[in-house]
Amino acid sequence: MGRVFAPKITDASLKAFTLKLGDKHPPIALGSADRTIHDPGAVRRRFAGTIDYLARVELEVDRNVLELLTLLPNVSEVDKIFYQDVWYDQEMAHGYLLDQLQVDLGMEPADPFMTVPLRMKLLGALAHWDPIHDISRMLYYLTGASTERQAVVAYSILIRELKLMGEDAIAETIIHPIKQQEPGHYTFYKMSAEKMMQDGDLQPWQLFVTRLLRSQAFTLVGVDYVKKYQQDLGGVLTELGMDQEMEVYAKEIGRLEAKLLWAKDKGMDFPPYFLKSLQESVDMYKGQGNFDAPVNNRFMI
Repeated sequence: MGRVFAPKITDASLKAFTLKLGDKHPPIALGSADRTIHDPGAVRRRFAGTIDYLARVELEVDRNVLELLTLLPNVSEVDKIFYQDVWYDQEMAHGYLLDQLQVDLGMEPADPFMTVPLRMKLLGALAHWDPIHDISRMLYYLTGASTERQAVVAYSILIRELKLMGEDAIAETIIHPIKQQEPGHYTFYKMSAEKMMQDGDLQPWQLFVTRLLRSQAFTLVGVDYVKKYQQDLGGVLTELGMDQEMEVYAKEIGRLEAKLLWAKDKGMDFPPYFLKSLQESVDMYKGQGNFDAPVNNRFMI
């Protein structure tokens, strides 16, 4: 058999996918959840850190939009449809569901982080130049794809573990519906990044800069260059048991980036900065890392 080629991704096909995604997955209504919890104390003891972290990240979409507009001053029509008409309302609904779950568990509501990091502002200031704008677009898509894969894995494990605890209601009517909407977001970012590579939007020097920025400034979901959040993520990884299989997890969340940015490095399952970031977060949580930033400096600039 001859080689099977994937269909070409066009602006029209990407827009059609985005509109279909919005129609297929409306925001989850808060009232649709069965909030029955058999043992709130047990769930809180086991997953308080994870639920709080996920709720905070989902509720940070207002800041995420500000970051997007900072990085991409000339945002495309399809990107705007995605974040404005599809992604924003879905993510806010996720945050409301998880925040209510926190309250039901006797926890404090999440405290979203609303500061746009300085390095994003600096990159955004340069993004009015088209070649830098294209680099920012690729960074946006790669970050989005990685974030969504991290979310899917975390929600999948959380569902499994909650069901093992007999907490079927919150697993099936809160966590599972949220998880169902994340793969569509991932596919949007994946298709967008693949289209840029397919169309040759990045010259070799732009790809070099993209690789350099990812290597030097990569962070995992929700860390936002804040050391406290990096430590908290290590707690999430530990609570969900991912600290025992970090290479497997790194491959799961980093394979697309390895394919698109590092294809010349044959046999690379994931860029090394994925595993490095995971290990640093877990080490910080367990108190094993050597992190020299001042204690009173909350931000990683």
